[in-house]
Amino acid sequence: MASRFLVHIITFLMLLLLSPVVATGQIYNPFNQRDDQYRLLGLKRAKEAYEVARAEYERQQKLYERDLITQAELDRARMTFSDAEVNYQQSLLAVLFEEQYISVSSAIKYHGADGSKHVRLTLANTSGGTEEFRKLINIDDRLFRSLQPDVIHNVYISLLNSDNAIISQPYETKILQLQFGAPQTVDFTLLQDVDAVTVFLIYGNGNQRSMKIFLQKDKSVNRVAVQSEQFSQEVELGKSAFYDLTLELFSGVSNTFSLEVANLPEQISRVFKSHTGNARLRQVKFTESSRTKRAVLEITLPDRSSDDVVMDLPIPFYVFAVPNENNALISELRSKHWTEEKLEDLDIGYVRLELLPRGKGKLAVRAPQLYHSILADEVAEITIELVNEGSRRLDYIDIKAEPPLNWAKTISPASISALEIGEEARVTLTFTPPKDIAVGKYEVRIEASGLSDGQPVTGSDKIAAIEIRAGTNVIGTASVVLFIVVIVGGIVAYGIHLSRR
Repeated sequence: MASRFLVHIITFLMLLLLSPVVATGQIYNPFNQRDDQYRLLGLKRAKEAYEVARAEYERQQKLYERDLITQAELDRARMTFSDAEVNYQQSLLAVLFEEQYISVSSAIKYHGADGSKHVRLTLANTSGGTEEFRKLINIDDRLFRSLQPDVIHNVYISLLNSDNAIISQPYETKILQLQFGAPQTVDFTLLQDVDAVTVFLIYGNGNQRSMKIFLQKDKSVNRVAVQSEQFSQEVELGKSAFYDLTLELFSGVSNTFSLEVANLPEQISRVFKSHTGNARLRQVKFTESSRTKRAVLEITLPDRSSDDVVMDLPIPFYVFAVPNENNALISELRSKHWTEEKLEDLDIGYVRLELLPRGKGKLAVRAPQLYHSILADEVAEITIELVNEGSRRLDYIDIKAEPPLNWAKTISPASISALEIGEEARVTLTFTPPKDIAVGKYEVRIEASGLSDGQPVTGSDKIAAIEIRAGTNVIGTASVVLFIVVIVGGIVAYGIHLSRR
């Protein structure tokens, strides 16, 4: 009985001695209001609190095993340790997320097999310093590795233009894990052809980063990408077509390229010109600061169709950009007829263009005489000739005339159904003045118009002048003549009389 009483007294004294330590463990608060600003110092504070709480919990476990403390006291020590552990892990995560950093290792623009533009983007986890960071704060390796400090999770990437609009397909892509020392590459199709993009990143705990970068060109190929927006054009015979060309260098070998055209008939002239002027071009040279050039191809059709230039039959042809040093290939391109399958084997930059020769009717109006003089009771008759001087048939030619007010007109024929190339037609126009017409000059406007391949065609207007002259008075004229004869006879008789004297 005495020994049991002694044991209780010893236990009470030990609890009394240990109670300040337990209380200190329960009420210890490591938080400092500046820990959010200086997270690394806050992490050190949380780590020290965690170690104190863990040591206290281990000590309480030993006392509990010896029946020196109650279960409630052990639970309080476990809760204190658990809170300190959570605070420590939160501080560690806050520092890790703050230290996360992603860099763009490379952004290469290249052409796909179908002619589409792509960007090959390589991203790297450059958070770095994980080993130095771990040594700095002396973190337990097991806990540190369990939080994966060298891995950035859920990286979302998209490409934007200067207006912050997404121009990539897919619009956004995701990398589940980006490990330190293991860059990953993603591929985008460009929906807008640009030389610079903004890479927008969201990763980790909602961190965001955007950077505007200039796209590199794929130097693994030795070619120039050739493109033209006006790849198919309709051109009238005798006229010219202009193709705008965009030349983009993808080469790490050559920087000077020759421009050539293949599959065009010989009677069709062609010339390359600078985009800003009329200077003729045969070669283009790229520099480091200018890897995109623009040029214009001018194509001129002959005045007449032939076996090689047939109206309404498209003529496909190709424009090439060939490395200047490959003279043999340049000569071969000029002399052969090429198909797209053969061109693919050459591994050179080219673009397929199309030319559609179109004819157009040209209505010429000819009038042998445009001045007529008639009496008031006469009729003016004007003849005109209509000629198709164009390169396509004319249809539905109408002839119109605008005589002065109250004049009568007759047009024969008033319309012509068709005029073939070079064909002529004669039209007679009759104009009758009104009965009370005054003496003077009057004008008549003659117009002719038709259709050529559904498009309106007009001839030059003609202005005819009709003069109305006064009619002759027979009695008045006879009286004047008789009066003149009498005067002349009198003068003669008087002269004879004087001579006889």
